[in-house]
Amino acid sequence: MVEKKPSLHLDFHSGLPIYTQIVNQIQSQLANGILKPGDQLPTVRALAEELRINFNTVARAYRILDEARIISTQQGRGTFITEIPPPEVTEKLRRESLSELTQRFIGEAYRLGFSEREVSRMVRDRLKSWKEAKQVQKDV
Repeated sequence: MVEKKPSLHLDFHSGLPIYTQIVNQIQSQLANGILKPGDQLPTVRALAEELRINFNTVARAYRILDEARIISTQQGRGTFITEIPPPEVTEKLRRESLSELTQRFIGEAYRLGFSEREVSRMVRDRLKSWKEAKQVQKDV
């Protein structure tokens, strides 16, 4: 089986722990079909070297993913994406990912000096545009 390297982009200034960023991005890539059940992930050390971070950080992320039954590490074989987790696990992970995205977005908006009102207005406008675009796609 060929090792599949998840495309991870770490933000060292986000305030979100690096291990959480790794967990969220692997969950997101699984939810979006980029990673699939059976895909082999890099070893802890290989991913740590690639990302230029401490291997304990990757080990912590892998441990969280293993506890959530998203990955399975098999001694001597490697780390693999497990079969699709139960719906309640998937839904919990989706909500956690959305929460983390929202937290990052709001934190960055406030860091840039936007008010709560400006952020709220922008979100409303973008949601409206998104709904309109979905309606157009549906009508086509």
